[in-house]
Amino acid sequence: MPTALITGASRGLGLALARALTAEGWDLVIDARGADALETARAELAGSGSTQVIAVAGDVADATHRAALADAVAELGPLDALVNNASVLGPSPQPALAAYPLDEFERVYRANVFGPLALIQALLPSLAAGARIVNVTSDAAVEPYDGWGGYGSSKAALDQLTNILGAEHPDLRVYAVDPGDMRTQMHQEAFPGEDISDRPPPEDSVPGLLAVLRGHLPSGRYQARTLSPTPLGVA
Repeated sequence: MPTALITGASRGLGLALARALTAEGWDLVIDARGADALETARAELAGSGSTQVIAVAGDVADATHRAALADAVAELGPLDALVNNASVLGPSPQPALAAYPLDEFERVYRANVFGPLALIQALLPSLAAGARIVNVTSDAAVEPYDGWGGYGSSKAALDQLTNILGAEHPDLRVYAVDPGDMRTQMHQEAFPGEDISDRPPPEDSVPGLLAVLRGHLPSGRYQARTLSPTPLGVA
């Protein structure tokens, strides 16, 4: 039975992907900063089938929490997929770079860049042969959107980190996946006071994530909604 660790899995894209994987029989370790919401997600996922779901509340930017995640992974055996989905937007409304509080800028990088890399470092010994590492990125990593300097530049750093990890670990499949605009809490925080009901739900991006988790795509950067899902059982 395959095993995945999904960060930021109490809501939005992380929870949508977790639902899809438990439906396919994956065992999961999930995390999020909010303990109550995470436990609600765990109970739902564990009740949907015979899979094991371990929830560990905390912040991926914290070394103690990353160690707890590694311990939870060890309970389930080799890890087939690590999905670095957790991230922070930064201040809302988002400030221009010239006025960006540097302590907040550092907080964004700790969550969006340092945390994922540190988690990868901690879990490399636990990865199964041919395991997938998926770093969730954004079009803000490549497009110069006004006001997106903190979040966007952190995702650009994550993209290049992904590229280099893929080159350094040809035995693994290392992906940066852009899910596109989604109707999520984070997206609402990025546009305070605006109506984002026209954005697609995060579930629309899940088939693309399943394509990289199941298929044979080479390491690299992909847009989730341009990928065709690989049939179940094909890997």
